[in-house]
Amino acid sequence: EALDGFAAGHLKPEPQPEEGVTYAGKIGKEDGRVDWQDAVHVERQVRALNPWPGVWFDHGGTRLRVLRAERAPEASGAAGEILDDRLTVACARNGGIRLLELQRPGRAPVDAAAFLRGYPLPPGTCL
Repeated sequence: EALDGFAAGHLKPEPQPEEGVTYAGKIGKEDGRVDWQDAVHVERQVRALNPWPGVWFDHGGTRLRVLRAERAPEASGAAGEILDDRLTVACARNGGIRLLELQRPGRAPVDAAAFLRGYPLPPGTCL
């Protein structure tokens, strides 16, 4: 509708006001580091920053990428603690996050079950 109205001359462009304008900085790789404070934020971060710069966390000196995740509102524990064998990680607010697809450096992306077979992260591990 809007494009047809503009093409027909019914809609006229209006310049944006200069007041209230803000600058959004360039997104960098460091913006992809997971902070286990808010499950809602982490879930949105995973969706927003995939594929670049990607979302990641360090464990034992290895940078692990998170490619897919979902909220687990029922989860509770210390922020960054793995709660079960389904890779549910507790967050400080809004429950936790379930990691669905991960990637190790130089490896192909895999689902959580396959990831845990090659890189064990038992419940109680703190990320």
